[in-house]
Amino acid sequence: MSVEAPPRPATPMPPDGSSAGSRLGGLLLRWWRRLTAMRTAIILLFLLALAAVPGSLLPQRSLSQNNVRQYFADHPTLAPVLDDLYLFDVFSSPWFAAVYLLLFISLIGCVVPRALEHARALRTPPPPVPRNLLRLPDSGELRSPLGDAAALDVVEEELRVRRYRVVRRDGARGPELSAEKGHLKETGNLVFHLSLLALLLGLAGGKLWGYEGSILVTEGQGFCNAFQQYDTYSAGPLVDSGDLSALCVDLEQFRAEYEENLTAASFTADIRYGAPSAEGRATTIGVNDPLRVDGDRVYVTGHGFSPTFTVTVPDGTTFTDLTVPFLPSDPQMMASEGALKLPDIPGQEEQLALEGFFAPTGLVQGGLLTSVDPRPLAPQVAIFAYQGYLGLDSGLPQSVYSIDRSQIERGRLTEVGAANLAVGESLDLPDGTRITFSGVKEFAAMQFSHDPGQVWVLGSSITLLAGLLGMLLLRRERVFARAEPARDGGGTVLTLASLTRGGGESGSRFAILSDDLRDALDAPDAAPTAPEPEVPPRD
Repeated sequence: MSVEAPPRPATPMPPDGSSAGSRLGGLLLRWWRRLTAMRTAIILLFLLALAAVPGSLLPQRSLSQNNVRQYFADHPTLAPVLDDLYLFDVFSSPWFAAVYLLLFISLIGCVVPRALEHARALRTPPPPVPRNLLRLPDSGELRSPLGDAAALDVVEEELRVRRYRVVRRDGARGPELSAEKGHLKETGNLVFHLSLLALLLGLAGGKLWGYEGSILVTEGQGFCNAFQQYDTYSAGPLVDSGDLSALCVDLEQFRAEYEENLTAASFTADIRYGAPSAEGRATTIGVNDPLRVDGDRVYVTGHGFSPTFTVTVPDGTTFTDLTVPFLPSDPQMMASEGALKLPDIPGQEEQLALEGFFAPTGLVQGGLLTSVDPRPLAPQVAIFAYQGYLGLDSGLPQSVYSIDRSQIERGRLTEVGAANLAVGESLDLPDGTRITFSGVKEFAAMQFSHDPGQVWVLGSSITLLAGLLGMLLLRRERVFARAEPARDGGGTVLTLASLTRGGGESGSRFAILSDDLRDALDAPDAAPTAPEPEVPPRD
């Protein structure tokens, strides 16, 4: 008769939510370990450098919107595709920010645990002596007439002179000694990565709270730090117009010096700066010598010429000192192009505009004006005068340095005169308006920059370099020693071994240490001295 075994109780299954949560937690943990691995940080750093390449090859809106517009005009098919990929705004694009953020998280997850582990290692004594010292790559034996304790005293003193941390223990085979040094190598490694993390923080802070603006300033004019006054500007997402520092700069004089081959030698600008209501302080700045005031910097980035005109309308009204910067079209000879617009002339229904070509040292060849020297030795200007409607109130943006060609094509602007003028010469228009080329001034291209992270970046760069040097030049070393009585009954046999991690020849270093220990053990003052006989006290 067979008896059926009772059914086994079913193993309780965890709820579905708990099982799914465990799988999700394990998956997130694996992803976190992969993200915080050093290999991942190196890959992300390489991707960040690779992502910055388009920013150096293509024009960026944050630096020059005019260059971006020109790229769209030159490549009408390719430019929209590149724009969809944020290649004209590389450093503010979502994919660049994603790589930057992942690198930041990876460094934190990689460096912080290593820093905690290193802190524990600093408090941990050197490890015990291995059982078989002679199996280590650098090892050997020394004989000494000293006792085991006295021999280890000599070894300990020699190692402490070399800045080793020394710990002595009683082993099963005799007294032992463990020593190590070189924790600064790992410290340099951590300093390097922490400095890299601080560098990324400084760069991010500069992008978030920093701003810069560019403007052309003619001699005798100035500007104040306001976005409305800049020709182009860029600001971080956390910058408000009310946060801008109150600083005004006036350009008193600009000087450009040239070599014999007509290449620029130096640019200097005499300026006066201060608060809007203050008198200001005078100073001189140059291309590599900016003005630095409380974290703000004012650079000279270029120069050019601003022709000056005098316009006299038929009713006798005269407009003097009409100065406008002309942008260089030939940087070598400083030939420049620009425009002067007069939208409001009393008593005139039509607006007036001048479009011209300026030559610092002019020469007419084949009816065309050209420049043969970048210095203003014989200034001349070729101008074209237009009358009509400029379209300034149409709501469409226009460049202040050129005339809207569409107004000419539509017939709203009509050419009414043209001439090549030297200083003091005039052009008379059919309606009686006289235009006189009265002189030329120089302008300086200035850039106002505010970067709150620049000091942080500088300090991080210095500590990063120091950490890199420590990581490359220092080495981690451990030395072990065991003292055993000699088998022949005379003296002590010291078994030595070392382990080295880092640069350098470990074998030669161990040989030098062994030689120094042999000399120290054989020194006369290291030999044991007989105890002095006790003298019995006198009654």
